[in-house]
Amino acid sequence: MQVLTGHEGPVVSVAFSPSPASTALASVSWDKTLKLWNAVESGSSHETVQLTADGLCVTYRPDGEEVAVATLDGQITFFDCKTSQQTGSIEGRNDLGSGRSDTDLITAKKSLQGKAFTSLCYTADGSCILAGGQSKNVCIYNVAEALLLKKFEITQNRSFDAVDDFINRRKMTEFGNMALVEEREEQEGGSVAISLPGVRSGDMAARAFKPEVRVYCLQFSPTGQEWAAATTEGLLIYSLDTSMVFDPFLLEQSITPDSVRKTLQEEDWPKALMMSIRLNEPDLIQQVVETTRPSDVEMTVRSLPRVYLERALKFVASSLESTCHIEFYLIWVQHLVTVYGSTFQANSREAQVTPILLTLQKNLTKKYEELAKICDFNKYTLQYLAKLGEMKSAMKVPEEMHIDSLTGADDG
Repeated sequence: MQVLTGHEGPVVSVAFSPSPASTALASVSWDKTLKLWNAVESGSSHETVQLTADGLCVTYRPDGEEVAVATLDGQITFFDCKTSQQTGSIEGRNDLGSGRSDTDLITAKKSLQGKAFTSLCYTADGSCILAGGQSKNVCIYNVAEALLLKKFEITQNRSFDAVDDFINRRKMTEFGNMALVEEREEQEGGSVAISLPGVRSGDMAARAFKPEVRVYCLQFSPTGQEWAAATTEGLLIYSLDTSMVFDPFLLEQSITPDSVRKTLQEEDWPKALMMSIRLNEPDLIQQVVETTRPSDVEMTVRSLPRVYLERALKFVASSLESTCHIEFYLIWVQHLVTVYGSTFQANSREAQVTPILLTLQKNLTKKYEELAKICDFNKYTLQYLAKLGEMKSAMKVPEEMHIDSLTGADDG
């Protein structure tokens, strides 16, 4: 067991580098420092980076080249792992929201100054980061531009505390917030105490507890299509609905769905595929891919410029999950990987290629397991039927011999 020492305060978060060839470990502490360690070599030195406030969370970018740190002052700071230099910063405190608790004796503006992010997670391509913490909001930022892209509100359930930004003034009295007073129906004899099972002494009262809304942990799926949040509300999963988004790629005015279908009728498969990819309509790309003859798939793949390769492989990889034309799509995968395998291998560390390869691996593994179950069931069923046939054949032989013997006796 390795023991790494150096922090002067409680260590609140650690993260291993996701790079397969790296043994790096990052840790943050309440002593306002980030430390980068070599987790294998016990006597190795570590790099110490001073933070602006107490560290709360640390996470690596998927390529292992950058770390992000959330601090108590509401900032997210980015550092290069090789040089330990700061590469960017996001001031996110105002994006958290100023949910006010029923027990707060200060204004929402003052309460906001004590809030911070406690969980961070990069997207699969490393271009964005997801942040959540002491509020009902989850924020996703663009790392390079330090811009808020979207803010997700995880709940409107007012049975939780700190959901609203303001306290209803009608509930405020000179004695405090009336929301803190439990409403109980009068029992027989005028007692308002609600007895709990087995309680014979004390006030015998059942307490009403309102947990404060929080985001405890965030995690992106390896494919980048979904992310999950562990919250006071429970486990929440958000997914990307690509069918509702029109995101064209190198689009020109002459490229329309009708022109793609016309090119498809002319059996110009490479041009039709390139045009459909530029429109980036999943249904149209599926029509082009599935209309292409299996014998023409290799020619179509070899005719594709490299700028379309990632998008073509991404579509084929995602379609494998739900298609019934498994062999046909495997032909596409085979030719894409065979023809451009060296290109994908050279770019495998790039942020755009890694999620595509992970999606392909996941869906191929899933289809293999599904088909293996069906094949095993069919194999064992055939073995059972064959054995049953052998048993019936073996039973017929003695019966025929018995009949022959009886026939011979009658003749004699």
